[in-house]
Amino acid sequence: MSDASNDADLSERWLTVPDLMELLQVSPGRIHRLFEERTLLPARVDGVLRVPVEFLGDTEPLPELKGTLVVLGDNHFTDDEAVRWMLTVEESIGVSPIAALRAGRKAEVRRVAQTLL
Repeated sequence: MSDASNDADLSERWLTVPDLMELLQVSPGRIHRLFEERTLLPARVDGVLRVPVEFLGDTEPLPELKGTLVVLGDNHFTDDEAVRWMLTVEESIGVSPIAALRAGRKAEVRRVAQTLL
């Protein structure tokens, strides 16, 4: 994602690393490992690494998220591009990919993600 202010509007709420540490009750190192493993993915919003709240369940990253983020990375999406795609309505599925994942449509989201280049 670019540092454009309209990107900030893509998520209901953006969480910083300190927010994630508090919410998940983990160290900053663990948060960065989640980023490296693509279990969670940050975007730079207003110059700060942030994660959309939609990427989390109650107390952990959505388990369905990782595989989709790996597919996007395999298709050469930058982290910012992957986060933007996850939050933007995808015409072929009718909702944002993250909304579809949260609704149990993992296979459909990954199928679409595999076609992106």
